[in-house]
Amino acid sequence: MNPVFKMLQYLKEDIKCVKERDPAARGTLEVLFLYPGLHAIWYYRVAHYFHNRHCFFIARALSQHAAKTTGIEIHPAAQIGHRFFIDHGHGVVIGETTEIGDDVTIYQGVTLGGTGKDKGKRHPTIGNNVIIGAGAKVLGPFKVGDNSNVASGAVVLEEIPDNCTAVGVPAQVVRRDGVRVDNLDQINVPDPVRIELDRLAQEIDDLRKSINEGEKK
Repeated sequence: MNPVFKMLQYLKEDIKCVKERDPAARGTLEVLFLYPGLHAIWYYRVAHYFHNRHCFFIARALSQHAAKTTGIEIHPAAQIGHRFFIDHGHGVVIGETTEIGDDVTIYQGVTLGGTGKDKGKRHPTIGNNVIIGAGAKVLGPFKVGDNSNVASGAVVLEEIPDNCTAVGVPAQVVRRDGVRVDNLDQINVPDPVRIELDRLAQEIDDLRKSINEGEKK
């Protein structure tokens, strides 16, 4: 496929996916001119083109310019699929060996990074139809499975299977009968830490009752 035609196809898909996923988007012109997440993705696509042709300085220069103008840093070597949406976007960092599938949505403050301990493949692989909430950190060379959600503020340090929700620091997986939580709801997700604390509190209460009953006898 002609590179220019391919680029135009990506751009058309990018605009369409923003209008579909952002309730605040009022029209094509607004999305086209006023969405920094969209601009960062376009800069990335051009930078990625140059990176694949070993024009590394030009690729990195475009990447750094995009970071200064949008607040979003995407390494030109990252691999990003179709219809990638960055909502708001400030503080987003996507590392060099990151791989992102199709129809992925991420919010402001997200880091797809490494731990500093790995070589070669250092950054995560994000599957298709994944949502990563504001401020979440996904760190390491593992996969976040298809149709999974990472809740806002979560720190993910290990693989997440398909159709799951990861919550907490460090993140724990919460299954919902194989069905993801609502696409745009980042609030009504279960808190596994709170659930575990409640369980332990109940056990302590039961033990106290058992001890008191024994003393009465």
